[in-house]
Amino acid sequence: MISRRLAPHAALVAAALLPALSLAHSGGDAGAHHGAAAAWLAGFTHPFTGLDHLAALVALGVWSALTARRVWLAPLVFAATLAFGAWLGVAGLALPMVEPMIAASLLVLGLLLATRAQLPALAGAAIAATFALFHGAAHGQELAGDGAWSAFAGMVLATALLHAGGVGLGVLLRDRNLWLPRVAGIAVAATSAVLLGQFA
Repeated sequence: MISRRLAPHAALVAAALLPALSLAHSGGDAGAHHGAAAAWLAGFTHPFTGLDHLAALVALGVWSALTARRVWLAPLVFAATLAFGAWLGVAGLALPMVEPMIAASLLVLGLLLATRAQLPALAGAAIAATFALFHGAAHGQELAGDGAWSAFAGMVLATALLHAGGVGLGVLLRDRNLWLPRVAGIAVAATSAVLLGQFA
C-alpha cells in the first residue's frame, strides 16, 4: 500500500504515464504510435541532458527533504508549474529572460541548499513555482511540434523521478552528513554564476 506521503507523488507519475498508456491501447496506425513513443522518449530524456535543469530538480528535492515538513509540496508545485510553463512555450507565449531566470534559479536553490534555509511552506512553494515556470517555458520551446503532449508526459515523469531522487538523497543525508549538502549547494550556486556570466 502506498503511504500518504508518497501518494501525491505516485499520482503525479501516474498522470504522466496516462497519455503513453492511452496511445498504447488505442486504435491508429503503428507509425503514429511510433511517433508518439519517440516524442515521449525525447521528453523523458530532456531534463537529464541539461546540467542546469538536472541540478535545479535534484537540488530542490534535496533541500526540501532537509528542511521542509511537507517534503513533497515544493517538488509537486514545481512539476505542475513546469508543465504549465511548457504549455505556454508550445502556445508561442514567450516569457522574457528565460535563460537568466534559469541561471538565477540555480543560484537561489544552491544557496538554499548550502545554508539549509528553512522557509514557510508557501514561500518554498512560491519559489519553486516561479522558477519552474521559466524552466517549463524553455522545455516547451524545445519540445514544441508533433507529439508535444507525449513529450510533456515524458518530461513530467522525468521531473518527478529527479525530484524523488533528490528527496531520497536528502533523507539519506539528513542526519548522516552535514557538509555534503552544503558542498553540493555551493557547486550548484557556482554553476549559476557561470551561466549568469554569459548574460553580463
